[in-house]
Amino acid sequence: MNAVISTAGLGKRYRRRWALTDCTLDVPAGKVVGLVGPNGAGKTTLLSMAVGMLAPTTGTIEVLGGRPASGPEQLAKVGYVAQDTPTYTGLTVDEHLRLGAALNPRWDDAVARDRIRRLGVDPAQRAGRLSGGQRAQLALTLGIAKRPELLVLDEPVASLDPLARREFLQDLMEAVAEHEMSVVLSSHLVSDLERVCDHLIVLVDSRVQVAGDIDDLLATHHRLTGPRRDPETLPADQQVISASHTDRQSTLLVRTEAPVLDPAWSVDQLGLEDLVLAYMSGARDVARDERPAFEVLS
Repeated sequence: MNAVISTAGLGKRYRRRWALTDCTLDVPAGKVVGLVGPNGAGKTTLLSMAVGMLAPTTGTIEVLGGRPASGPEQLAKVGYVAQDTPTYTGLTVDEHLRLGAALNPRWDDAVARDRIRRLGVDPAQRAGRLSGGQRAQLALTLGIAKRPELLVLDEPVASLDPLARREFLQDLMEAVAEHEMSVVLSSHLVSDLERVCDHLIVLVDSRVQVAGDIDDLLATHHRLTGPRRDPETLPADQQVISASHTDRQSTLLVRTEAPVLDPAWSVDQLGLEDLVLAYMSGARDVARDERPAFEVLS
């Protein structure tokens, strides 16, 4: 598997606080990859290092086979849209496009101007007077017209209303199909990821909890409901991701390549949001279990 982003033991520290620790992952090429995790998981820190805005404290990161932002050629390969879909409020849309053309050697002016025309945005309008959805679309246009091999989007639709989010994501998918980019999209909105992504990475406490093609993940994860049972008694090929129990009933989320044949279980497929939440809560429970049972206070 070719990786557009590859990290090993990656970490970033701000004074005494670690924003990312021991992060090891490979982001596959040719995919629209969803990066999801709770606040503080390290998603923005990871993406900021991938585009060269931050330098690692420990470990290594490679993007498209090179060091992030190591030179003009490397910079030209990567497009980036940050959380607040940044634009220059005092510049017009047309001035943004001319600035993009001046700064990016692979700039496709025809693509940029065609997108602005189709969006119905006045090129003479200042960015500060655009709606949130229009500013997001302008930022996406700048990222696409750069003609990158990798487009990195960090929570680009978090502040948009549902209609603007849908339009943004539809335009993103059209651009991916037309220009054959690899995309990494960070979002808290799992429904958006399910709509546009074909590969998923769940990051919790800077560690990858699960990664894979979404179709494969959904096909190999099941919810088992039946009489109360110790999860340790399950077959070895059934990995228990989360478990809950009442006095009489157990509900388990398991990962397995094989069919579940035990007739005592009622077997249900999972949606993507259930799968993501199970891994996030499982990682939280592990972290809680690793804390000391008590502390001696002096």
